[in-house]
Amino acid sequence: MNKTADFSLLFVVFIWGVTFVMVQNALSFLDPFTFNAVRFFMAFVFLLIPYLFTLHKKGKNGSKGLSKAGFHIGVWLFLGYGLQTIGLNYTTPAKTGFITGLSVVMVPVFSLLLLKHRLSRNTIIGVAAATIGLYLMTFADRSNLNIGDLLVFLCAISFAMQIITTAKYAKTLPALPLTLIQVSTVSFLSFVSAFIFKENHSVIFSSEVMLQKDVWTALLVTAALATAFAFFAQTFFQAYTTPTRVALIFSMEPVFAALSSYILIGEKLTSASIIGCAFIFLGMIFAELPVKKKKPVTQGFS
Repeated sequence: MNKTADFSLLFVVFIWGVTFVMVQNALSFLDPFTFNAVRFFMAFVFLLIPYLFTLHKKGKNGSKGLSKAGFHIGVWLFLGYGLQTIGLNYTTPAKTGFITGLSVVMVPVFSLLLLKHRLSRNTIIGVAAATIGLYLMTFADRSNLNIGDLLVFLCAISFAMQIITTAKYAKTLPALPLTLIQVSTVSFLSFVSAFIFKENHSVIFSSEVMLQKDVWTALLVTAALATAFAFFAQTFFQAYTTPTRVALIFSMEPVFAALSSYILIGEKLTSASIIGCAFIFLGMIFAELPVKKKKPVTQGFS
């Protein structure tokens, strides 16, 4: 089961990495909030079907605090995807993938601040390496610095908080209804944001969009695989592998994003960006490596 869990999570990460390019193409026809509203509503429908079939089974579907927990997690998820999708309008898919991947490193940092968990030496080194990498990717060449990079960085913070809040509630609440509430929260808040920012989400029904294969492909893939399947699979399979292994698997997301960006749209990275990517990738991995415990010194008679 461990190998199945690892390969399933790796497939999830692969989907997340590849969809950066697809989402960017779809944003040529849909505004970010409308895209996320439709995407997460479709994901809600996909998850609702199996949920209805399991209602008759005994379980914790009516667990106390489920709605509050799902909404809490959903708010952070909404901020993460909203900032990421808007950021994709101003920066590249590869850079988005790597900066978003910083959330893997941020989790232990926020755990120290919010949950009072001590940071290991490896974590401190990993955070430092990732910070250097982020500088090389976004600040070394001032001409490459844009608002999209900042938005995606804030997105990484939101995703890190989503991971922490999920860890807080997932131990006591059922995965499927918790995921349902999360995605429905994101969809609702995205629709509300579209009205607030005066974005015409009804454009989804226009003939121009209805005939765009790229838009519907991006919506279907991100809704079914990158949202409904991905979030439920993450919750389910993490029970069969270690947190360190999960973190290492998730650190592959920016790698998949860069590779897919290179293959699909021919994106080129500067030398500073490549070195920065390497630092971030190594930092994410190093931060999650287990610390070797020193063996106690025993004294005896010779």
